[in-house]
Formats: sequence, structure tokens, C-alpha cells
Amino acid sequence: MLFKHILSSYTKAVRLKTLLLNESKYCHRYKSFAAAMSEALDKLELDNAAKKAAKAVEDEAVKDTNRIKRNLKRKKWVDWKTQDDEEAANGTKRAPFDPADRIKRKKSAILLSYCGANYYGMQRNPGMQTIEEELFKAMLKHKWITEDSYDQAQIACFQRAARTDKGVSAARQICSVKLPEELDLEAFNADLPEQIRLFGVERVTKGFNAKDQCNARTYTYTLPTVAFAPCEAESEQETFRIGTELLEKVKETLKLYEGTKNFHNFTSKKNFLDPSAKRFIMSFTSSEPFQSPHGVEFVTLKVKGQSFMLHQIRKMVGLAIAIVRGNTTAITLERALTEERLDLPMAPGLGLVLDTVHYERYNERYGKDGIHNPLTWEAQETQVQDFVERQIFSQIYKTEAEQRNMLDWIGTLHYHSYDTRKDEPPPAPVGGKSSKADDDNDE
Repeated sequence: MLFKHILSSYTKAVRLKTLLLNESKYCHRYKSFAAAMSEALDKLELDNAAKKAAKAVEDEAVKDTNRIKRNLKRKKWVDWKTQDDEEAANGTKRAPFDPADRIKRKKSAILLSYCGANYYGMQRNPGMQTIEEELFKAMLKHKWITEDSYDQAQIACFQRAARTDKGVSAARQICSVKLPEELDLEAFNADLPEQIRLFGVERVTKGFNAKDQCNARTYTYTLPTVAFAPCEAESEQETFRIGTELLEKVKETLKLYEGTKNFHNFTSKKNFLDPSAKRFIMSFTSSEPFQSPHGVEFVTLKVKGQSFMLHQIRKMVGLAIAIVRGNTTAITLERALTEERLDLPMAPGLGLVLDTVHYERYNERYGKDGIHNPLTWEAQETQVQDFVERQIFSQIYKTEAEQRNMLDWIGTLHYHSYDTRKDEPPPAPVGGKSSKADDDNDE
């Protein structure tokens, strides 16, 4: 009995000791957890305080920047009497107020014609001789636009219907811009080079945009008929005359371009999968042959489409010439409209002319509202035709007769393979879309 009692007491003592040890460990762990939580909360509080301080510094910096901008924009009141007295003492006098500085300007469409032979395209380019540079200088001189608008064309809401390339002319270019109501076109044209003329101004709706409201464009390409002579035949430019059968082949070849097709091979930096590579060609025809004053026979090709990409028309003409001459076949044209990337020639820019910009939808909606006139420019047509013959076509005839640009160019057609190009294809557009800058980048 005594042994059992001693054993029982020993067992109870061991259990009590174990219980006390476990409780001690638990309390130690509890204290460690509480300390960790306290440290984490203190750190979080410090982080929040630091973020608030940084945010306060940032807000103060923004306020200072806005304050500086407001001070710069705030008009400074001038004590004109004191300033006039000071200037009079120095022998100078303040210029009188010019009412032209506060002219009310309204959105207008202007009809412009120009020969681009000696210009680096339509669009302004620093350091380059362009059509827009000449136009803006004259508009500023006649106070049609302000100095701010001269520096930043978007202030005057300026927009061209088509961006013609280097050497390309325009018979009827249309631009939209805010202009005064009273305009002296004769005096204005006197300050323009003789290769540029402004023939008409029409008031348009407030939201009119010469490029966006345009629903079609027509270009012409005038070239000597010797370009279509068979490649194996020796032909002189002055004596060559195109036959009926050969002219019919030209017309049939041009007709292959009509419709909605993928023209990625007829421009640069366009992938077959780029949606903007698809263009709608409404018609592509050829005139009957005629002789220039220099005795050279010419034809004028005319293409009408919704819009054209950079170099598209010149490459279409170049491939058509190669097919008619026999440098390649119509199968090349069919392949060029598929996803293959082919080596195609590009015709010279001399004969290309922006002929007409079409605004049928605008005319239908606003041309009969009794407020706005349709943008058909019928009253100016005689003047335009005279300018085109005198400045544009005469330049084409003269240059071809003296420099033989087309003859030199067709001599290079055999260097093209008219087959798959070996260089790497252009990168696919991000998200299946092209940038706006590349789209509607007309000749």
C-alpha cells in the first residue's frame, strides 16, 4: 500500500511539472506574438505617416506649378499713359490699334492649285520648300491668320484633303481653315509664287474637315505613250504612236485594279493583315492619245478611289506599264493582291496630279440648306483649267521632252524580279490596327 501511495504521488508530481512547463512555453509564445503584432502596427503607422508626408510634398509641388502657370497666363494690366510718356521721351510711339487683330474668323474651304515640280510636297516641313509654307506666309502677310496660327496650324483648324508627295501637283486641292469674311483673292495671289494659286473660298459648317468629309479622290497620271511600247522593240519618243490594240490592253490592265483589294504591295511598311491596306478603287481608266506641243504623244490615266496610300498610285501605274510592255504578266498583279510580298516598280512622280476631291455626302446634306454652297467650284472651273494647262501639264510635257524621265525609268524595269522579295516582312500592326499617321497617307 505504501509503495502504491508513493508511486501515485510521484506520477502526480510529474504531471504537475509537465503542465507548468507547457504553460510557461505558451505564455512565452503569446508574449512573442503580441510583441510582433505591436512592432508590425508601429511599422505600418510609420509607413502611413511617411506616405502622407510624401503626398503632401507632391500636392504642394503641383500647387506651385499650377500657380506659376496661372501667373504666366494672367494678363498684365499696363498703364498705357505712363508707358506712352516714357516711349515719347525716348522718341518712339506706340503703334495704333489694328482692327485686323480682332477679326472674327469662320471655318472656310479653299480651292488651291499648284505645280509641285519644285516643291518637297504639300505638307510643311522645317527647312524645306513646301506648298503649305508658301500658303501660310501669304495668309499671315494678309492677316488671314494670326501669328499664333502661323506657328501652330491647328489653332486655325487647318487641314488638307490630301498630302501630296515631292514633285506631285494638284489641280483642285481643298483645305479647311478659319478665315475672315472679307478677303481679297487678287491681292493674295499676287504674293504667291506663280506655281501656286488660290481660286476660291466657300463658307462651310463649323465641324467641316477637308480630309474627314472627303468621300473620294481622283488622281491623274499623264505619261508619253512610248512607255507602253513592247520591251523588245526600239522606239523613239517623238515618233511612237500607240495602236488601238495596245491601248485596249492598257485599259484592260488598269481595270484589274478596280474594286476593294489589298494593296499592301503597293506601299511601304504595310502588312497584308493590316486592315488599312485594303482600299476601294472605283474606276481606273485611260484617255485617248493626244500630242503635246513638243510633238510627243501622251495619254492621261485617271483613277478614282476613296483614299490612297503613300506611293500606291505610282506603283499601280508602274506595274501596269511593266505588264503592257511584257516585262511581266497579269499573274504578277494577281499575286501582288495576295499575302505574298513582291518586288514591284514605282513610276516617276512627275506625271501624277491630284485632280479632284469629292464631297458628295457633304454637298447632299449641306449644299442645299440655303446657307452653304456645294463644294463643286463650278464658277472657278475655267480659271482652274487654264492654270492646269499652263503650269502643270506644260511642265510635264516640257520635262519629258527635255529630260526623258519616262524613257530613263522604263530602262530599269528589267532589273525588277516581279517575284517574292527576300527581305524581312514588315512587323504586324499592334492589335491588328495601323497608326493614324500611316493611314490615308495620300500621294
